[in-house]
Order: sequence, then C-alpha cells, then structure tokens
Amino acid sequence: AARSRPPSRRTARSRRRPGAKVALGAGPGAMPGRGALCLGLLLPVLLGCGSAQQPGGCPDLCECSEPARTVKCVNRNLTAVPPDLPPYVRSLFITGNPLTDLPAGAFSAQRLPDLSALNLSGNHLQAVEAGALALPALRQLDLSGNALISLSPQAFGDGGSPLEELALRGALRDHGVLFSLAALLQSGALRNLSRLDLADNGLLVLPAGMFTALPALRQLDLSNNSLVGLQNVSFQGLGQLQSLNLSNNSLAVLWNGTLAQFRSLPTLRHIDLGHNTWVCDCPIEDLVAWLKESDQVEHKEALTCAYPDKMLGKALLKISSLDLNCSVPIDLPSQLQTSYVFLGIVLALIGAIFLLVLYLNRKGIKKWMHNIRDACRDHMEGYHYRYEINADPRLTNLSSNSDV
Repeated sequence: AARSRPPSRRTARSRRRPGAKVALGAGPGAMPGRGALCLGLLLPVLLGCGSAQQPGGCPDLCECSEPARTVKCVNRNLTAVPPDLPPYVRSLFITGNPLTDLPAGAFSAQRLPDLSALNLSGNHLQAVEAGALALPALRQLDLSGNALISLSPQAFGDGGSPLEELALRGALRDHGVLFSLAALLQSGALRNLSRLDLADNGLLVLPAGMFTALPALRQLDLSNNSLVGLQNVSFQGLGQLQSLNLSNNSLAVLWNGTLAQFRSLPTLRHIDLGHNTWVCDCPIEDLVAWLKESDQVEHKEALTCAYPDKMLGKALLKISSLDLNCSVPIDLPSQLQTSYVFLGIVLALIGAIFLLVLYLNRKGIKKWMHNIRDACRDHMEGYHYRYEINADPRLTNLSSNSDV
C-alpha cells in the first residue's frame, strides 16, 4: 500500500487558525483580547480630548489658518476683541465689525507674543485707550476707516513700540484726535516708524513739529486732504524720507522755507504735488524756479494754474517772469509801512492847512471871541440881578407893593 504523504504547511497553518482565534478570545463567551482592551480604554480619552477646546484653537466667528499663522474675523458683528485668540497668530484681521473701543489690554502681550500685523480698518472705533496696543512684535497697524475721537498718547505703552507702518486713512475727521496723534508722534514712542498714511482726513493745517521725532520715516502720505499751506510743517530731522505725497490738496503756493527744507533732504526723490489749486501770481515765482531745477517732483509737467482766470490751465513749467509781471519783488510789510507813512503825511498836511487858516483869520477870530465874551457877560449879569432880587425879601415886598 502506498505510504500517506505528510500534510503541507499551508494545510497545517489553515488548521491552526481556528484555534488561534479562540486563543485570542474571538469566539463567543471568550475573554477580550489585549488590543480590544486598549481600544476600550483609549476611546473615552480620545472623545474627551476632542470635546475640549485646545489652547491654540480658533475663536468662534473667526477663520484661522495655523500654517499661515493668520486669523480673520471679518464682518462678524463683533463688539469686542476675542479673548481666546490663538498664540501662534502673526497676522490678525478684525474688520467690518461694530467695535467701538479698544481698552487697555485688549490684545494680551503674553498671549500674542508674535502678532506683527494688525488690521482694524472699517470698524466703528472711537477710542483707543492707553496700553491697548502694547504688543512686543507689532510692526504693521491699520486703523483706516474708523471715526476716532480719542487716541491716547500711551496707546502703545509707556516704552517705545517697534511699529514700522501706521495707516490712519480717513480716521482723523475729528480735529481733536489730530492733536492727540501729534502728541503721540512727538513723544518718541514711534521712532521706528517708516511709513505713515494720513490721507483722506480733510486736514486743513498740521500741528507744528508733528514729524520731528520720526527719524526712520521713509514714506509720508498726506494726499486727499484740504491743506492750504505748509508753513507750520517742519521736515527737519527726516533724513531718510524718500516719498512725500501732497496731491489732491488746496495748496496755492510753496514758500521759500518749505522749498529749502525739500532741498536739504538728500533721499527725498518722490514728491507728488498733483491736483492742487496753484495761484499763479508773483509769490509763485520761487516755486516755478524750484520746479525747473529740481528732479524731486513727479509728473511736474502736469502741474497747472488754477487762478487767476487769465492763467487757468497754464503749465507751471512754462510760466515766465513776463507772465507774472513781477519786476519788483512784493514785500507786504514794506507796502504796509509805505501806506502808513503816506497816511501820516496826508494828516500832517491837513493839520498845517487848518493852522494856516486860523493864522490868517486871527483878527476876525479875536473880535468874534470878544463879542462872544461880552454877550456871555451881559447874559450872566442879568441872571445875577434876578437872583439878588429873589434872594432879598425887602426887594421882593417892594416889588409886590409897586405892582399894587
């Protein structure tokens, strides 16, 4: 008889599988295995961790991107800064919300150590209190499109701020907050500021010495305001200023003091003077001469006269001394002095004529004065006689008896 062949390894392995399952507890009524036990213990823990908010989680009503380190809370009807902002955020956008006030500690410096770009534009901000923006890494701040009424000079804390870019476009409609901003800039708290945007604020004049404590400033935007002059503005100390935008204002002329400051700034190579109401009469002669020799002004060929009517639309670069008819320089104080001298001469001449008339008629005047004196004397003697009669009772009775 043929000898039986031993079973193959595959057959033996398949035969041992049921026993293995029973040993692992897969069969009915068996004890749970080690893997199932671990899964049962970890499942409640995982569910609990998922239900709890992580320290770096995203606030409600906001959109967060941890890889980009950005948080956006745009048009979410927020009335306060979310207190649970993730600490990884570097760029924060809180725009289009009815946010009216930034109190002290609105942004925690300890929780947000890396926040460098903060956009608060298009809200309803009215007040920025002291310490509201004291962030150690803040480099860019946009407060445009708010109706600021109060801006604390200590808004960035007691020490200096690393802020480099500040945008206040359309946020300084209240003139009181302009002086608060000037005090903030003059305090030296923003000495690292390199870009300042003050456009669209309807500014008429600027506080004196507003920019003197900004040695790192490179770009200054004053466009779309109503500036009528720059006499009070000092650009001294702005040794790094590169761009100055003065377009769309109401400038009529730039005086020699301002032009001299422009000449003294070696890095200033981009000045925009477009769309101003230049008055082309004698005082503009210095500005025209500076434009012809300077390479600091952009698109200076497009600058034209707005007044008077005979010069309307004429390019400033094409104006000559014959057009202005200023052969003799006009000096207003000397003109006033000449007018006062002429008035004094006229009054002295009138006084001399009056005295001459009196001298020529001295005899007649003397006779007229004697006649007036005699008339006054006779009149006074009559009053005196009547007074004596009324004062003496005997004369009064005598007068009465004589009447009877």
